[in-house]
Amino acid sequence: MKAIAKTRFAQYSPRKVQQVLDLIKGKPVAEAFRILKFITKRARIIVEKTLNSAVANAGRLKTQDGVYIKECHVGQGPVLKRWRSRAFGRAVVYRHKSCHLTVIVTDERKKRGV
Repeated sequence: MKAIAKTRFAQYSPRKVQQVLDLIKGKPVAEAFRILKFITKRARIIVEKTLNSAVANAGRLKTQDGVYIKECHVGQGPVLKRWRSRAFGRAVVYRHKSCHLTVIVTDERKKRGV
């Protein structure tokens, strides 16, 4: 059984979220939560919430045993552009990036070499 959870318009840079996702991709859910517990990056919070939602969406599963992260990816969201004043009357654009995060969990382990 496959369950999907999406978080859209999260105010995190996609590159920084991808660094956290690379650490948990393909791992059992219980192990992924243990890994996330010790990550010091701020993006850990949104990844943990989305993973928790994906496990809850699996429905009939009462425990996290035998549930694996099948796929997790992040995409670029809309960029909020703002201006900041600089020296000599100039202005510089700075960007507030956002991202869309998708986590897919399943209770079937991927077979290798088949």
